[in-house]
Amino acid sequence: MGRLEGKVAFITGAARGQGRSHAVRLAEEGASVVAMDICGQIPTVFYPMATSDDLAETERQVKEAGGSIVTSIGDVRNIEDVQRAYDAGIAQFGKVDIVLPNAGIMPVIGPGEQRQAWHDAIDTMLTGVWHVLEVTVPHLVERGEGGSIVITSSAAGLTSIGLNTFPGQVGYSAAKHGVVGLMRIYAKQLAPHSIRVNTVHPTGVNTPMVANAEYGEFVNSHPEVAADESYKNPMPVELIEAVDISNAIVYLASDEARYVTGVTFPVDAGYNIR
Repeated sequence: MGRLEGKVAFITGAARGQGRSHAVRLAEEGASVVAMDICGQIPTVFYPMATSDDLAETERQVKEAGGSIVTSIGDVRNIEDVQRAYDAGIAQFGKVDIVLPNAGIMPVIGPGEQRQAWHDAIDTMLTGVWHVLEVTVPHLVERGEGGSIVITSSAAGLTSIGLNTFPGQVGYSAAKHGVVGLMRIYAKQLAPHSIRVNTVHPTGVNTPMVANAEYGEFVNSHPEVAADESYKNPMPVELIEAVDISNAIVYLASDEARYVTGVTFPVDAGYNIR
């Protein structure tokens, strides 16, 4: 029996990268999955974003892992889209036990210079997280069976790391810090209901958000970035894998972490010890 047998997880940003990894890894542990992704391009994001084909691939991999899944295309910036995706999950599975507000963008270079990039970053990674909580928390409380919420933050949500002060970069940093505040107030308020709320803080992860031609070209043309010690992990790894964060989430979502709440959980090869 898997560590999450019989649980249902609602995951945003699930079409690829960390979100897909979480969906597959949780399915391997027995969870059913409600997967949502924008499957479209936000103009201030410099790299190609996920597509509907990517979301279909997540569905295929979850089923291959033995899991059940329902998918929805929607934008976390729009609470009606979140509600629709959540309602589809409830119609299919009858409940949600695990909530993973994971949708994220990194508009830190190129079109990230535009002021709109600030709004896109905040709306996706802070307001979008709040939208997910607004939709899911009432049901968790009403069911009275506890639950686990794990919000995707970043090493940049605990430090001053950043490439520049472009609107997109400072919006990214502000959002990743901001969800820590959301986590703490929800953790406090939901503790009496045995609903646990934590954040995860990865260092650089080997996903299309970072491992893409556009970012590689930027780094190659700015050797000072690659040489900057503040961007290097103390452990001898340049980028961790998405499954490293997924494994941490499996723990935080499981009964093994039944009394773990209000925690900023680093998965960062020692980055937080500086």
